[in-house]
Amino acid sequence: MTLRKLALATPLAVGGTTFQPEQLTAIGSIVHPDSAIEMTPFKQLYVFLEESKLSEAVEELAEAGLRVLPAGSTTKNLQACNFCKGAEEAGLSFALRLDEAISGMEVPIPIKIGYAGCALGTSEPLAKDISVVKMRDVYDLYVGGDVKGLKPKLAELFLSGIREEQVIPIIIEMIDYYRTHAKGKEKFTKFIGRVNLKEIINE
Repeated sequence: MTLRKLALATPLAVGGTTFQPEQLTAIGSIVHPDSAIEMTPFKQLYVFLEESKLSEAVEELAEAGLRVLPAGSTTKNLQACNFCKGAEEAGLSFALRLDEAISGMEVPIPIKIGYAGCALGTSEPLAKDISVVKMRDVYDLYVGGDVKGLKPKLAELFLSGIREEQVIPIIIEMIDYYRTHAKGKEKFTKFIGRVNLKEIINE
């Protein structure tokens, strides 16, 4: 019997902190009885199941509103705020599109991408590799956050006043350039310290 590892993204609509009972039931129904469920620092659940049941399990999880993403060195699902100013004002619909566009891309080292619906930044955007902060009708983009270890680094403002339609293409362009030009397992934070991202984006 072969076991398969799956990464399940936590629900974005409530900031990735709340599961519905039926979602937990769906997860429990597909997990192999001899394995545990792991909560990762990236707000993902790692589960193991029999590989022969993979297709059926993915369908069941999707019906319960859960997304299955690749495990390992990928861009992680969007880590968002709780949209306390309301779904429309805080940009939930855009955050969902952003999550869909960037999650699961293969990269040298896992990348955290954050979203905050206002300047309160309750999702701690400056602690992420890349973060989007909604500022009324435009967005600010921060890069370079890495708070692990004894020498934490906060993300810095990279671009300000970006229109909504610009945000996703810019982030994808940055990630594509990183995974093409990174030196081995180079962290994103170190990578942007030796390249000029603004020159790349402006090309």
